[in-house]
Amino acid sequence: MSEILGNSPTSTFVLHRPLGRLQIFTANPSNVQHILKSHFHIYQKGAFFRMTQADLLGDGIFNTNGESWKFQRQIASHEFNTKSLRKFIEHVVDTELNSRLIPILSAAAADKTVLDFQDILQRFAFDNVCAIAFGYDPALLVPSLPEEKFMKCFEDAVRIISQRFRHVHPLLWKAKRRLDFGSEKKLRIAVEGVREFAKELIKEKKQLLNEKSELESFDLLSRFLSSGHSDENFATDIVISFILAGRDTTSAALTWFFWLVSKNADVEGEILKEIYEKSESPIFEEVKDMIYTHAALSESMRLYPPVPVDGKQAVEDDVLPDGTFVKKGTPVAYHPYAMGRSEKIWGKDWAEFKPERWLERDGMAGEEGKWNFVGRDPYTYPVFQAGPRICLGKEMAFLQMKRVVAGVMRRFRVVPAFEEGKGPIFVAYLTTKMEGGFPVRIEERA
Repeated sequence: MSEILGNSPTSTFVLHRPLGRLQIFTANPSNVQHILKSHFHIYQKGAFFRMTQADLLGDGIFNTNGESWKFQRQIASHEFNTKSLRKFIEHVVDTELNSRLIPILSAAAADKTVLDFQDILQRFAFDNVCAIAFGYDPALLVPSLPEEKFMKCFEDAVRIISQRFRHVHPLLWKAKRRLDFGSEKKLRIAVEGVREFAKELIKEKKQLLNEKSELESFDLLSRFLSSGHSDENFATDIVISFILAGRDTTSAALTWFFWLVSKNADVEGEILKEIYEKSESPIFEEVKDMIYTHAALSESMRLYPPVPVDGKQAVEDDVLPDGTFVKKGTPVAYHPYAMGRSEKIWGKDWAEFKPERWLERDGMAGEEGKWNFVGRDPYTYPVFQAGPRICLGKEMAFLQMKRVVAGVMRRFRVVPAFEEGKGPIFVAYLTTKMEGGFPVRIEERA
């Protein structure tokens, strides 16, 4: 699809599917701005997307429109901007990093074992999101690396929901669901496991809040429930949405980041230089000022965006800025993966992993000043979405990722350990993955 969009004069492609169905894909920044901002009211989570994802996401923030979406967005936006939540996140991330992630990597380095680093990062992110969002510690990142039923159910549910979008026609998966057969039977079992876990969390949290005269917890679920929104199904949808947002995106971004850094020694050297320069700073002041690392993460997500393609549905007839006619009811997808590989947007060197494309130096001509980060507009780089639905957790995600990069790279080298002649295989579910995991050896730095 990236090649097709790259070869299209307008970076837009109309896919003709069986039975007269159309689907529009675009990697054109003007179209993306039109869809995500200026004509936001036309491009919604329409019936096609809501129906396909409803078993897992229900009426959570990623699968709803109108008043329900506004209400969830408003509460989440308020909570994400509180200082107390930021401090709580800093504490959670640092505790998980120092008491769990670093010791596991240290043991792997000493024993010369091969780790699946994708699995490790997913466990790290899952422990974090559960603590931040629900005040609950699943303790997945402990030396025994326990099998967790919920995590397996969640993984299966996301994978099967993603596969629904690839069916020739929705009637096929709907028939399988009605017959409770094959992948749809597996999905039903997986979703039951996910929702059972979420409901148990909510029940315990409600009981805890009833026993206390005032709210002492900083987690997001406590704040939602204590503001009077205690409908169990609604709260369950919110819980599942937060897990999807907090676990799968940062772990995917970090997995591909460590792979790219391992292949680019000059980038690794620049990041290490920055880490060592900032080592005297307070921990979270340190990561705030890590400009080169921020650029390297942005560049990594350009090539491997955690959400590779995202879709809306037109609720009325429309025409995109490039002249493409959109009939009411047509699914329209903007394509961050293709946009990150667009020569029109990034130039002839788009295939290079080059953090410097996000940076400029201060200082007079001929002098080397310090780096400044130069962001791209979110319609050229829609990795965190854009417009009214832009990601609320963007700042928190960067804070968490930079803290992990600083903590891991200061002490260890992450060395890929694929079999001879093999490398990572990119797979796209609702979020990106390395098929079969990311095998690595950990080496202590001198």
